[in-house]
Amino acid sequence: MSSDEQFRQTYAANFSALLGYAVRRVEQPADAADVVAETFLIAWRRRDDMPGGAETRLWLYGVARRVLANHHRGNERRNRLGDRLRARLAAIGGDPAAEVPQRLAVRDALARLGGLDREVLTLTAWEGLEPREVAEVLEVSPAVVRTRLSRARARLRELVGDDPAPPGHVFSILSAPSPKEGR
Repeated sequence: MSSDEQFRQTYAANFSALLGYAVRRVEQPADAADVVAETFLIAWRRRDDMPGGAETRLWLYGVARRVLANHHRGNERRNRLGDRLRARLAAIGGDPAAEVPQRLAVRDALARLGGLDREVLTLTAWEGLEPREVAEVLEVSPAVVRTRLSRARARLRELVGDDPAPPGHVFSILSAPSPKEGR
């Protein structure tokens, strides 16, 4: 029997047992599938070290146990990092969820810009590059970048609907004295 065929038989004979082992030890069933997949990947790579007979399942449990330990350590690291990031964001100011509608509006408006205009605008605003640097990145002249940047900013203001009111007096509003309270 070839090595590949032997591994297929090992996989078929042990998959359900290992999946049950993993499902009982993780919070999400999808994580169990990942643990089993990683376990069999390691088993494939180390198939020459895999014992035969009844010892195979025990060896696979040992591999799965170490894979689970790595999985749990990774989750703990992610949770600690998430806690630190949340604390840092809270210290910076306010609830970041409050800005979500504005951010979505800007992202939607950015998506409606042309590709080059969007890239010029984001390289300038998000990456902090100067027009000459943007020009080098995009392999165009700085004059093209300045023109595109001006158009992109105007178009973005138009799409977001954040245009400032036109300068000057507003004649459509009549000014009438408001009645005083109690009179």
